[in-house]
Amino acid sequence: MKFQKTQTLKKIASIIECQFVGDENFPVLGMNEIHVVQPGDIVFVDHPKYYDKALESAATIVLINKEVACPEGKALLISEDPFRDFNKLTQHFNPFQPSSVTISATAKIGAGTILQPNVFVGNHVVIGTNCVIHPNVIIYDNCIIGNNVTIHAGCVLGADAFYYKKRPEAYDKLISGGRVVLEDHVDLGALCTIDKGVSGDTLIKKGTKIDNQVHVGHDTVIGEKCLIASQTGIAGCVIIEDEVTIWGQVGTTSGITIGKGAVVLGQTGVTKSIQGGKSYFGTPVTESREKLKELAGIKKMLKDKK
Repeated sequence: MKFQKTQTLKKIASIIECQFVGDENFPVLGMNEIHVVQPGDIVFVDHPKYYDKALESAATIVLINKEVACPEGKALLISEDPFRDFNKLTQHFNPFQPSSVTISATAKIGAGTILQPNVFVGNHVVIGTNCVIHPNVIIYDNCIIGNNVTIHAGCVLGADAFYYKKRPEAYDKLISGGRVVLEDHVDLGALCTIDKGVSGDTLIKKGTKIDNQVHVGHDTVIGEKCLIASQTGIAGCVIIEDEVTIWGQVGTTSGITIGKGAVVLGQTGVTKSIQGGKSYFGTPVTESREKLKELAGIKKMLKDKK
């Protein structure tokens, strides 16, 4: 999430009421999660296991719960609770804006686009030309939709990320301030749910076609010309490269990559990153030929016992 204008380290520290290490005029351009940070971004870290990863990341401002040596060219924000203070910054720079109308006055809708009855379009949404948005579609604030996109009935774009920190008293939610972006010629079947990024974008690239009842988690990137069949559940922070085919009832774990041109057969559990250009099946995921050989071997062994 980029700020509308450049902030200073001192200003950010004053918002969350914490100490800082570095030049008070150090520029702060935005805030992001570790996997998508860029120079000028704030990243937060609250566990010693991940200190080095955060300090060595592309982020130039680290929101951290321990005083450590500040890497050259970077700045630190010293917080008792970085998770809480990251939420404070999200709320400050991207506060929730209630809607009182079905189509926000700040939405931009291109020529030739058709909105069927009961479509909700939130604040600052951009929809391109020649799209068809079917009844009861919900498009949350800040979503970006390209040209020639079809979204079938009951889809929800831009709901919050499923991201919580376990505390002794309850689960604490990480507030989502990102977006959903659909590029040109994307089709979504009925009742799909596409969650927005925590601080970046959940992105579906041009030409991808998604069947009914598919869930796409926060900050996931789906490449060009992919085919994804119904009842598939894709976790957060997954990268699906171009021209991947995923058949029905596939589930993935978070943070993995599915390589270009891979084919994932129905009811597979993708438990790890997999290479492109191959076919996969089973849980845990295995190349389909190997899995079928394994099943044939088990069948033969059971037959021989009889």
